[in-house]
Amino acid sequence: MHRTVEYSRVLARPLLTAARGFCTSPSKSGGEKIVASVLFERLPVVIPKIDPIVYAFQEFSFRWQQQYRKEYPDTFLQKSNARGQGDHHIEYTPAPRITEADKTNDKKSLQRALDRRLYLLLYGSSYDSNGTPVWHFPEKVYDSEPTLRKCAESALESVVGDLSKTYFVGNAPMGHTVIQPAENDKVDAPSKRFFFKSQLIATSKLKLGKCEDYLWVTKDELLEYFPQHAEYLNKMIIS
Repeated sequence: MHRTVEYSRVLARPLLTAARGFCTSPSKSGGEKIVASVLFERLPVVIPKIDPIVYAFQEFSFRWQQQYRKEYPDTFLQKSNARGQGDHHIEYTPAPRITEADKTNDKKSLQRALDRRLYLLLYGSSYDSNGTPVWHFPEKVYDSEPTLRKCAESALESVVGDLSKTYFVGNAPMGHTVIQPAENDKVDAPSKRFFFKSQLIATSKLKLGKCEDYLWVTKDELLEYFPQHAEYLNKMIIS
């Protein structure tokens, strides 16, 4: 009975018709800027070489199993070896793992480090460089996009021109850092940089724009360009 009375009182209350407002403009949040950066990667093209320790274990495991294998009669083995003798012999030469781009260390080519992941770096003015050209990831300051991922897509689209050959991994960022303003910078509030992962698919050639220069680098090479954030990037990027 008491529950019925309380429920009727709740229904008697006037409904709230005004929708709750959400602030999406960075300028209204105390001057704090939000930057969306894209970690754009090319996946490995060939299978990486097996680690010597793993190879040694597989060799030991194979030899250990051989002592328990079933012995087949010679007549059965002779019939098995005779199969396929009438087939045409096709000579197959696998493509080399070391390409011309590897030999010349051409970091503008996607045809290098085929067994590693490559990451795109751009050279030009960055948000936190005060107009000085630096190496950075594709980025954009969050303004009026409906989501932060849409802001990241816009940042990458401004560089590659078309997102049909790209794939964004998830809707959430893979990490973030806080950018402290420089001593001579008039901006007092720090900014936040959110990293999104995107992958290059279905192509080995890509025309880039809106940058002074660009490079495709491995993880080890990438860390050399960001020594102050090397420890964080090494933990964030799994390759």
